[in-house]
This record gives sequence, structure tokens and C-alpha cells, in this order.
Amino acid sequence: MSSSSYTPVSHVLFDMDGLLLDTERLYTVSFQEVCDRFGKQYTWDVKSSVMGKKALDAAQFIRDTLELPMTAEELLAETRQIQEKIFPSAKLMPGVEKLIKHLKKNSVPIAVATSSAGVTFELKTKNHKDFFALFDHIVVGDDPDVKNSKPQPDSFLVCAKRFDPPAPPEKCLVFEDAPNGVKAALAAGMQVVMIPDDNMNRSLTREATLTLRSLEEIQPQLFGLPQFD
Repeated sequence: MSSSSYTPVSHVLFDMDGLLLDTERLYTVSFQEVCDRFGKQYTWDVKSSVMGKKALDAAQFIRDTLELPMTAEELLAETRQIQEKIFPSAKLMPGVEKLIKHLKKNSVPIAVATSSAGVTFELKTKNHKDFFALFDHIVVGDDPDVKNSKPQPDSFLVCAKRFDPPAPPEKCLVFEDAPNGVKAALAAGMQVVMIPDDNMNRSLTREATLTLRSLEEIQPQLFGLPQFD
């Protein structure tokens, strides 16, 4: 991989679900449990479309696409009950801890921009408090400054502005696992490394600046960041 096609950055922004934490798997478990009752399948095609959306928008899309006999609000309430039990079991994805600690050690400013609402964020990170304390700041999905959810760029732009001093978008590198998140990062004028799930249709990964199978494969020096020791 030559670094000629990449521009050096100074700040790094991370999505959370499916990128830092293995929560996307847990979302699948919760939605499939409800779908099972109606003989419906929560497929990867449906899942790829809602990843990175705010919870109610996602529930509405799932309800409409799978023609579930319930409102989006009911679907959300049911899946939330399941998620409350399983989210605290979320684990860090491979390569995450090594990369974050490396960036932190080298004084690279890092932050999280997630579509998860504050309450859900607390549930998911319950057993990873020390890890999430390493980030300069965290922007959640129901942050009042985030007017529109991904694929709109709001979440990443707000996140970049909160660095002290604020980071210019072109100096930010985003890590994402979702097509909507990749679109949001590009719309914000940022480069984006995508780590898609193996089940995702490869046509949904083409827009990313760089696509990797796992965070363990990242070479930070490609983007002008300190390389691993």
C-alpha cells in the first residue's frame, strides 16, 4: 500500500457500534428475536441499510421493509428490552485497544462520534469505562448540536469542532464500519477507513478511502500518523 493516495491527518474520529464494540452483532440478535415471532428474516441487506441511523429511523425502515405487524415505536421498545440485557456484554473489537493506546501514547487527538443515544451509550460502555476515558470527547446521537444523523455529516463535523483547538475536517481521519457512516465522513470532507463486516455486500464498501478486514491491519503511517513500534 503506497501512501501517495492518502493525505496526512492530525486527528482521528471513531464510530462506535461494530467498529470499537461488537454491538452490531447484539443488534442483530435483538431484531431477529422479534422477527422470529412473525416468521421474518432480519437480513444483511436490511441491516446494511440501517447501520449508523438513529434508533427510531432504523426501526421504521426495518418495520416497513419486513412488513412487521407493529409500529416502529413498538419494535423499538421491544428490541430495547432485549438490548438492555445484552448490551453490557459488548466486547472491544480486535485491534481496537492497541490502536487507541498507540494514538494516545503519541498524543494524537482522538474522539468518538456515535449514532447511539446517551442512555444506550452508557449501557454499551458499562464494562469499558477506562477505555472510553482515553478519548478526548464523545459525541452521542442525541447530542443537541447533531441535527441530522448519518449519512449526513453533522456528527463528524460537531466532533471535529469540539477538539481544542477545533480540527479542520481535512485533517481528520474517520474509522467506520457502516455505509451510512462512510457517506457521512466523506460529506464532512474527511478521509475514511472502513472496516466492514465480512457479511456485508462488497458493493457497499467502494466509497471508502481505504477498506480493511480488521483494525489489526491498519498502518497509521499511511495517513502521516506515528507508526507502531
